[in-house]
Amino acid sequence: MQTLPPTQDQRIVQSGRTWEQFKLIQEGFSNAPGVRLFYFDGTIEVLMPGREHELFSAVIALLLGLFFLEREIEFEPTGSMDQEKLGEAFVQADQSYCFGESQSGESKAIPDLSIEVVVSSGGINKLARYRALGVPEVWFWEDGAFRLFHLRETGYEPVSRSELPQLETLDIALLTQCVLMGKTSRLDAARAFQQGIRRASFQ
Repeated sequence: MQTLPPTQDQRIVQSGRTWEQFKLIQEGFSNAPGVRLFYFDGTIEVLMPGREHELFSAVIALLLGLFFLEREIEFEPTGSMDQEKLGEAFVQADQSYCFGESQSGESKAIPDLSIEVVVSSGGINKLARYRALGVPEVWFWEDGAFRLFHLRETGYEPVSRSELPQLETLDIALLTQCVLMGKTSRLDAARAFQQGIRRASFQ
């Protein structure tokens, strides 16, 4: 009988570790798809996302993809790609995005937006590691709501809507409503979100 993936996240956190130790652990998980790895300030976090975590992550990606297509925004969905500052920080977000067309033909090493789904508590200071990487904007989905942070010179500041030019017109309340709807029906969520985007275009 096929078993379903666990509903809750499974997390391992180890402190007092070196970058070299982290790289060895990373190598050990190289053939473990779906596992997220993080390193910052001597702390290693290994996250094995549960079913609910992955569901919300996928629904967020689905809806944002619809927004970009409806608004004709050029984007690169970089998912949980490695975000790394050698010797200091390493992140694999649930979703991440780069915007615009690369003039040199080379992809950005660090995305413009990183999104993390937080289902269970624990782990290291999430914003600190993103600041070390220099990610312009970070979103967290937690307890049925989004928390948005935009990077300033002094650190991340909470914002009520995205300050990235490509996302300034995104209705976060509508997105939140449809992500919650997506837990039951992805089709209904996509339809409602698409209709909301189109209504806003005529206002």
